[in-house]
Amino acid sequence: MKDQPARPSLYGARMWRQVQHLLLNLPIGIAGFVFAAVLLSTGLGLAVTVVGLPLLALGLAGCRSLGALARRRARAAFDSDVAEADQIAVSRPGLAGWVIAHLTDGLSWRSALYCVLLLPWGVISFTLTLVLLIVGWPVLPWAMRFLASVDRMLVGSLLCPNALSERVRELEEDRGAVVDTAAADLRRIERDLHDGAQARLVALAMDLGLAKEKLTEDPAEGARMVDAAHGEVKLALQELRDLARGIHPAVLTDRGLDAALSAVAARCTVPGGVTVRVDLADGDGGTERPDSAVEGIAYFTVSELLTNVSKHSGARTATVDAWRAADRLMLQVEDDGRGGAAQYPGSGLAGLTERISAVDGVFVVESPDGGPTRVTIELPWRTRAARR
Repeated sequence: MKDQPARPSLYGARMWRQVQHLLLNLPIGIAGFVFAAVLLSTGLGLAVTVVGLPLLALGLAGCRSLGALARRRARAAFDSDVAEADQIAVSRPGLAGWVIAHLTDGLSWRSALYCVLLLPWGVISFTLTLVLLIVGWPVLPWAMRFLASVDRMLVGSLLCPNALSERVRELEEDRGAVVDTAAADLRRIERDLHDGAQARLVALAMDLGLAKEKLTEDPAEGARMVDAAHGEVKLALQELRDLARGIHPAVLTDRGLDAALSAVAARCTVPGGVTVRVDLADGDGGTERPDSAVEGIAYFTVSELLTNVSKHSGARTATVDAWRAADRLMLQVEDDGRGGAAQYPGSGLAGLTERISAVDGVFVVESPDGGPTRVTIELPWRTRAARR
């Protein structure tokens, strides 16, 4: 008969860590309550003066630090995953930015509430633990588990980032990425205008001035110069059209996503061509267009992906599929190239991921070595602004 593994003792190290944790709740609770009560009440009382708000922010910062200590104690005592909170984000430089960041931080205020509640909970947990250590040995392990679960619930509900705050943080990061992308796009447009169309138009104005002078002296040469200027006008118009297409293509505005994706696919240099399949019918058999912002994101995402296919994949063929699934716009770009596409910081795929995430979308890349590469994009059919 095989030996059965020994069961862990009910009175083992884990229980004694819980006992120690619960006994320390009282002295730590007293210190935290005094700190929070003195600094926060003084800060609130002096809020109308120049020192009030900084003092209040200092109290909240201290409570946040005590909350970090409580999370570390909980992890050590309960062997449980207690999520760590992010560092507070200070968006403005100087003392004013530091004060505003702490006064508007939800975790700082929840940490202050924890410091206040820890005193009565510390009295309860200290008293029960001490009594059980003296007279309650038959039920001590089970009582410790119960008290530890209450303590863990208090830490988890007040001191750990909840799903909503995590989502807010993610959206703030996505918004920052979108703002950076928009700023880069504006700089690119400014550079293209300055170095391209604007320079060409300046040269054209000079050529027309010279041609005007030549028309009286040498009509034939003046006519030749006017003809050359006419060619420059055509080139300048083409550059402006290309620039406008990069901002928002007219075919997308006028004819929708189907025609726009077909147009960008036609420009792709994959030898075997790109197959485009678009089905945006709703459940009732009708067809409507997604929100214009979503259309734009879909168009430019597919355009960049097909550019990557042309430049890097070595593919012979590619396909683009777009369809509607309930209130989501689904896109899939697939090629038969060599694969190995990866998302790493600063890469084009990472930038696309940030752009898609900013509108609550999903961007998934499947690209094993040897191919094929499949990119799936999920976008909301309507943005929040459109819903309002």
